[in-house]
Amino acid sequence: MKTTIRKMGNSHGVLIPKPILTQLGLEDEVDMQVEGDALVLRRPPKKAREGWADASQSLAASGDDRLVMGEFPNAEDAGFEW
Repeated sequence: MKTTIRKMGNSHGVLIPKPILTQLGLEDEVDMQVEGDALVLRRPPKKAREGWADASQSLAASGDDRLVMGEFPNAEDAGFEW
């Protein structure tokens, strides 16, 4: 697909059709790099632990957040002074 580079304020830009963005799963942000003579746009890498808070709240709400190993192994250590 051939497209035009347009002036946008003090910069230049290319309009990307919405169907292409949807097909690639690109939404609000992209990771942009120059590789050789190509401009490459990719989905940004996910942040570490992204979504963990929501997943843990969902797990707790479902009541399936019991300890897999049963009782915490050091429960009797509560009386110890460290």
